[in-house]
Amino acid sequence: MGIVALEAASVARTMRGTTIRENNLISPSRRVILLGASNLTRGISTAVETAKTIWGTPLDVMSALGHGRSYGKTQRVLGRTLPAIIECGLWQDLDNRPRADTASLITDVGNDLLFGVSPQRVVEWVDQCLERLASVSQSLVITELPLINLAKLTSSRFRLFRTILFPACRMTLLETVKAAEDLNDGLLELANRYRAQVVRPDGAWYGFDPIHIKMRHWPTAWAQIMQPWSQQALRTSAKRSFFRWIWLRSLTPHYRQLFGFNQRKTQPAAVFADRSRISLY
Repeated sequence: MGIVALEAASVARTMRGTTIRENNLISPSRRVILLGASNLTRGISTAVETAKTIWGTPLDVMSALGHGRSYGKTQRVLGRTLPAIIECGLWQDLDNRPRADTASLITDVGNDLLFGVSPQRVVEWVDQCLERLASVSQSLVITELPLINLAKLTSSRFRLFRTILFPACRMTLLETVKAAEDLNDGLLELANRYRAQVVRPDGAWYGFDPIHIKMRHWPTAWAQIMQPWSQQALRTSAKRSFFRWIWLRSLTPHYRQLFGFNQRKTQPAAVFADRSRISLY
């Protein structure tokens, strides 16, 4: 959706939760940008509700996500192809939308390692995202890799998950741990450069699966991940809703390819009852 210039009478942003008028559209004056892969995709409903609680409503949510999503490569998973995060339509839409108070999150960074990408290359891709986000964000958060879980993995358990989640990968456990540590060190350096807050995943969030947060821990995990956006502690966790989760998971992103067929949808993909809106890329 092309976003036109703001009407002169509605340019000023005032109190938390107010809106900006874009001709016949209402654009929220507060925005969150969520970049991630499978954890963000699985928990998008809880993540959005948590963001609303912490950052305020109505909210303009812009998210690039997807199972197996890569920060720098076009990636196909089970017949569905999504562009690299650094190349998706989020950035152009962000440039075209009115400025807003913005909080941004970069998470799920480790996928690319098991697709054969070097830690240094992944850091370069994340750097490109941070460079763009730093100019528009009042608060930046980066999550570390769940290194504590890798340290507990046995070789047999690692091969099981590698076969299920990354069947083309041939990396050993030792190679994966070393690459993950190098990538995590690179993320910490980027966080320091861009003055981003860093959140370390809690080992208690995970179960047998070493990289995906358990559903029952979603409210706690997303609250902790997004807490740096606010100086006040979150008093109540986001309420989960199966129907909201189904609704959000069914939305069509800006562009994807399903079994060879291109799908495109003008964003925002949906508007909530509280006038918040969500765009998916």
